[in-house]
Amino acid sequence: MKIWVDADACPLVIKEILFRAAQRTGVLLTLVANQPVRTPPAPNIKSLQVAAGFDVADNEIVKRIEAGDLVVTQDIPLAAEVIEKGAHALNPRGELYSADTIRARLTMRDFMDTMRGSGIHTGGPPALNHGDRQAFANELDRFLTRHGGSAAQQ
Repeated sequence: MKIWVDADACPLVIKEILFRAAQRTGVLLTLVANQPVRTPPAPNIKSLQVAAGFDVADNEIVKRIEAGDLVVTQDIPLAAEVIEKGAHALNPRGELYSADTIRARLTMRDFMDTMRGSGIHTGGPPALNHGDRQAFANELDRFLTRHGGSAAQQ
């Protein structure tokens, strides 16, 4: 099991939680972005810089993931592709997407995109708060416990 991060839009505080979890468990953590990403010096924490462009990082993640891997992303279409490949998707607010929930999230995303396209200002999501960070850390810990997130089981 590996953890992949859609790092271009991932908040720094979430990356720091991921760094600590990877250092604690030994799980391979790879941050994928179209710009350089700083990572702590650890053999199991890497960054992968891809070319700039729409969905280039997403496509690289989808190409590399395997069933059972975890992808951290707030990108709903990417999460849907990840789930379709048998991997897991977790957003920075601590919501672990499933085959059951991702359809509803895609529908809502498409609806909001249509509204924005017609000129209606929908605003964005609220800023990440302490509760969101805690929910993410808790769900990540639960996931790692359930799915063998230790160096001995890689």
